[in-house]
Amino acid sequence: MNLQDTNNVRMSENVIIADADYIDYVAFQLAVQFERMIGRAIPPADFGQWAVNITLDGGLREDGKMHETQVVLVCDGKSRRLDNFRPSDFETELNARAFKDDHLGEFLVNSYAVGEMVSKDEYILDVVKTMMDHKNVKRLMIIPNSEEGNIYDEIRHALRKAPEDKHITVFAMQPMTGGNFRQEILGYSLMNAMGIRAEEIK
Repeated sequence: MNLQDTNNVRMSENVIIADADYIDYVAFQLAVQFERMIGRAIPPADFGQWAVNITLDGGLREDGKMHETQVVLVCDGKSRRLDNFRPSDFETELNARAFKDDHLGEFLVNSYAVGEMVSKDEYILDVVKTMMDHKNVKRLMIIPNSEEGNIYDEIRHALRKAPEDKHITVFAMQPMTGGNFRQEILGYSLMNAMGIRAEEIK
């Protein structure tokens, strides 16, 4: 894992910034809930499929071009893996890795562990501000832990200054107070990546 500043985050056309511990927590909660509801084991979420789902929810569409998407996973310094995703290990399976989607292009994955000097929320907010102001970044997808602390409000406040041509989507598990961005429900991308089909939950 990287203990680095935001200057080392690549300025791709599309950027996903995610609180890795939070998405792992939500995946666990969904697995427990749906195993009871539909009566079968729920497998770990397919990380690559989840990332593709997030970009689709963020508005990226197949257009004949191969796009580049940077996935920035911000985790607690003590975290070593995503327990509810595959692949899962930050050091050996996710950091400095890439995969290609036949329709949307290349996804570059990096994990950043926050140390004692800066909190996870502070780091995410710093990355958001950096990406928001960079001309190379056209589409920004942000997954903060909106259930704890005030990171959601801080991001909402920061995005007031976002350029009009930026396509920004913030993901949460329920509708939140709006701002200068689109909102999407995080659970849908995870459910799809965990193989939970719509007809199973009707």
